[in-house]
Amino acid sequence: MFVLSQAADLIYKPETVKTMQSIYGIEPELIAKQQQRFLHLVNLFNQQFPDHSEAAFFSTPGRTEIGGNHTDHQRGNVLCASVNLDILALAAPNNENIIRLKSEEFPKMDEISLAYLEPVPAEQEHSAALIRGIAAAFEQRGLKIGGLDIYTTSNVPKGSGLSSSAAFEVLVTTILDWVYNEGKINPVERAIISQFAENVYFGKPSGLMDQCGCSVGGIITIDFKDKSKPLVKPLGVDFSASGYGLVITHTGGSHADLTGDYASIPADMKEVAAFFGCDVLSEIDSKTFWQKLSELKNQVSERSLLRAIHFFEDSERVVKQVKSLEAGQISDFLQMVNDSGISSWTKLQNIWSVQAPQEQPMALALALSAKLLEGQGACRVHGGGFAGTIQAFVPHSMMQSYTDGMASVFGSDSVVELQIRNVGSCELNL
Repeated sequence: MFVLSQAADLIYKPETVKTMQSIYGIEPELIAKQQQRFLHLVNLFNQQFPDHSEAAFFSTPGRTEIGGNHTDHQRGNVLCASVNLDILALAAPNNENIIRLKSEEFPKMDEISLAYLEPVPAEQEHSAALIRGIAAAFEQRGLKIGGLDIYTTSNVPKGSGLSSSAAFEVLVTTILDWVYNEGKINPVERAIISQFAENVYFGKPSGLMDQCGCSVGGIITIDFKDKSKPLVKPLGVDFSASGYGLVITHTGGSHADLTGDYASIPADMKEVAAFFGCDVLSEIDSKTFWQKLSELKNQVSERSLLRAIHFFEDSERVVKQVKSLEAGQISDFLQMVNDSGISSWTKLQNIWSVQAPQEQPMALALALSAKLLEGQGACRVHGGGFAGTIQAFVPHSMMQSYTDGMASVFGSDSVVELQIRNVGSCELNL
């Protein structure tokens, strides 16, 4: 906690600048923007909650998927990383047993009484459900909870595939942990608590990749084979020294009418799994799948078979990507990023929707990206697909020409340069 009236001095201290550099990057212009952002949040907090003289900053990053496209729901392997876009919060405890949370981006303030922690049907699919569910998960674990006044501001773009919703969940979990439990919960357990709130209270089934990517920090790989105990492994790799930067481009298009497209992927994969008497594809040895391919062809659709092939190959590709990153073999890693992208396009088939085959902004973005990269770097679909964003690893020497080229077609606001952040969700000590 720090004294709010001293915020201006504390934010410009050399120690605070070093903390910001570890989170947002070392470029002076980035730090200057963050300093103004921190001060802006202090002003917002003071206006909303004028009775507090002290508060604490918290930061939770968005996450980017690097390897394993649609492998998590079949309990395969994924590779993801936190990024230097975040939800920033100021929080202070109150004595009212109420959590109040105001986000700059939304007019309404959530107000949750901790006296009642059962699910509230009217709150489903709203942020209030997440807050209540997180508090309930703390109570179930015998952890302390208490009142909070929180104000947040976010630069994690919604609909970008960077998991703004998971970042919000993990942020609330982190604040409750640090304010009332001295930060004793490990990052993976925070992710599990956040997932519980999303699944049970918010009403959205989700895996654990997004929450882990926001909570742990850096590049991590997750093996979901044991659904009760997913194996989360931080790689300890500093990607900033690789000579490549990370760019996502939002290609346009709405996700509103794509529910059927998304649902068809796990349905097709589970159709193949059911042939073997299994629930998900990770329960099947890929050699057995190939041996039974002729029988399968008469039982399930070719699309289902292609999507199963993508799963087996992309899940195994993650294992190889991890080895390449740990060995510093960046060119091998990037080749596998490209291979994953091609597999998503040709086998998983989530680059455009069969409902509107004339609309293919993601395919166009991938084609343009490959042209601009001139055989260097890598690009692939980012996230669920069908509409939305692509991801590219771009040599630093080509960054300006690449981002200019993508912006010329998709707009400057659609192209976002990212850095992998090695610090997960945390309290920021000033």
